[in-house]
Amino acid sequence: MASPPVGSGGPHITSRMASALHWRTLFIAVVLLGATTGVVGVDAADEATPNVGLVRADGIITPVMATYIGRGIDRSASRGHAAVLIELDTPGGLSSAMDDIVADILASPIPVIVYVAPDGARAGSAGVYITYAAHVAAMAPATNIGSATPVQLGGEESEGDTAMDRKVVNDAVAKIRALAELRGRNADWGERAVRDAENIVASEAARIGVVDFVASSREDALRQADGREVVVRGQVVEVRSAGATLHAHDMRFFEKLLQIITDPNIAFVLISLGTLALIFELANPGSIGPGAAGVVMMVTGFYALGTLDTNWAGLILIGLAFILFAIDVFVASGGILTIAGIAAFLIGALLLSNTRNDDVLQISRVVVFTMTAMMGLFFFFIAGSVWKGRNRPVVTGDNAIIGHVGVARTALNPSGMVYVQGELWQATSQGPPIEAGERVVVTAIDGIRLTVRPEPAGAGLTPGAGVASAR
Repeated sequence: MASPPVGSGGPHITSRMASALHWRTLFIAVVLLGATTGVVGVDAADEATPNVGLVRADGIITPVMATYIGRGIDRSASRGHAAVLIELDTPGGLSSAMDDIVADILASPIPVIVYVAPDGARAGSAGVYITYAAHVAAMAPATNIGSATPVQLGGEESEGDTAMDRKVVNDAVAKIRALAELRGRNADWGERAVRDAENIVASEAARIGVVDFVASSREDALRQADGREVVVRGQVVEVRSAGATLHAHDMRFFEKLLQIITDPNIAFVLISLGTLALIFELANPGSIGPGAAGVVMMVTGFYALGTLDTNWAGLILIGLAFILFAIDVFVASGGILTIAGIAAFLIGALLLSNTRNDDVLQISRVVVFTMTAMMGLFFFFIAGSVWKGRNRPVVTGDNAIIGHVGVARTALNPSGMVYVQGELWQATSQGPPIEAGERVVVTAIDGIRLTVRPEPAGAGLTPGAGVASAR
């Protein structure tokens, strides 16, 4: 039987192959279309949901706070965020730290929204300048802003009575008016906040153009800020923040620790406790622990005061108190130096960081008088006990042998061997030669050699003396 010719059935095979190729091509096209649609959808979603950084400025404006806020702005900018939201609640702080924050806001490559929140928060003193510097400013309903008068140390207000007072106030007025002109805010009220310490609530601030609007929440603040045109580095930029995803930039652990110790109350307590520890180490040499802890506390406390507007007269008085306390440990003054030290410590503490603003950079009177009382108790009782202990005979260690009675085992003319407390010692006679078998009293020790003298006639044995037979 003849075989079918080569290629028989070819039209049917070709048709099936074409059909399979058609469906495969259609499947690939659908997959590619779906993937393209998905990517476009993701891009559209990303486009519709902007990202905004969140920085929480809660507390006194210090160099640590300025560093944290500046880092938050830089991080948001580097991550491509549409804006950064600074949630502000501060009674004020250092003008130098405030200037750093204002400079960071003005140099920001993305819009900065300052939101005074939560309810009950305030933007006091330095907070006014930070709010005025923002591209967009908002406040929660139950908040207030104002009291931007420059604060002088020593408890005196800047009333404009002296040339220096006028220079400080006029500089602050020029600064707030420049920010108001840049951001289109109420310059006249800003000047009143500086000259007269004027303070207003959120609704009034929004009404007269101190802030842009009142917002009930972060989300509301972002919604109302959306679409506003602001000037960022000389370029008009439209704020995109509605429905934004917030990315919090929290303080690092070390920043939180530094922010805590830069509280003048904490710094003062650290210096006080460090002083006590160092004095205890001086009175009781060799303890090591109190001395090391004292150095750490004092260095930390002085670092904190170095970041604040410290009154140097107060710091010098506290240093003088430390010197008087130290001298009194070694000199029997009858407590006169301790009393003088306590007085210097108290006056120095009251002068150290004293402003008319009770909430900013002022040491609490309760803390001052409590630490002063602790100083007094320490030096009148504890240090006194240490001093008395220094005058007692040594009862441990090599020096404990001094005053004990022994027996000369050999003649001492002037050197020989003595037997004291169950041991043989090399000894040197402090007075005339001593015959073997005579009783001696130890008067000094140098390494393994004793200095002895003959026991006075009729003195008898010293309690606890170890005397062996002459045998």
